[in-house]
Amino acid sequence: MIMKSILITGCNRGLGLGLVKCLVKEKNPPKSIIATCRDLNKAQARLGNNSGGTKIANLFQELQGIAESNNNVHILQLDVEDTETFDEFARNVQEIVKDNGLNVLFNNAGYSPKSTRINMVKAQQMIDTFRINTVGPIMLTKALLPALKKASEVNCNHPLGSSRSAVINMSTILGSISKNCEGGLYPYRCSKAALNIATKSLSIDLKKDGILVTCVHPGWVKTDMGGSHAPIDVESSAKGLVTLMTSLSEKHNGEFYTWEGKALPW
Repeated sequence: MIMKSILITGCNRGLGLGLVKCLVKEKNPPKSIIATCRDLNKAQARLGNNSGGTKIANLFQELQGIAESNNNVHILQLDVEDTETFDEFARNVQEIVKDNGLNVLFNNAGYSPKSTRINMVKAQQMIDTFRINTVGPIMLTKALLPALKKASEVNCNHPLGSSRSAVINMSTILGSISKNCEGGLYPYRCSKAALNIATKSLSIDLKKDGILVTCVHPGWVKTDMGGSHAPIDVESSAKGLVTLMTSLSEKHNGEFYTWEGKALPW
């Protein structure tokens, strides 16, 4: 592992938590792993309130335990919908990475409502999903650009990739237009397709700064979003994503890949 720092959003459960667990086990883990949680107080308060709250709180306790056992893991509060807090959040990140900048921003936090077909979809579902899955990652990338550019400058002797500076957007094959053979899922599909085109634009705009931008499909994973019938467990997907992350090069810039490193069509 060459990257010195990585920030992953949405780490209190699912793939975000899986990525943190995988990274701390690396032979040479990043010196700073910044894991975000939407609301630290609520995550703690929900312990014991009900079965769902207990599960969420227990997962947050697992993240806390990782941070207590690994001094390179830092937990910060971040609600990706609350863009007004992003500048203050960026200052908190700066205090952690200091003059080394931020090597990797992994926009992992996401949302998928249960609506499927056109007769069921609601306008607010579309708006909420776009705010979390599309607007949040774009605006967070903007807020963290100074830290990403600083990492690129500090590591200018490295080629384009995660050891220099990179933004990785968690997308999905459901956001691929050419792979859509089943329809439905309007909020999720549309928001992720929009994230894909944002990835492409960012890859063009930021290449001159030495920052790579790509998007990845984690597979159909056993998470709260993916459901219990998904064929891939969190650990397998996370390991594949970390392997892909560490092998990023110029060919990945502005492209769409699976967790196994296979190119996907837009």
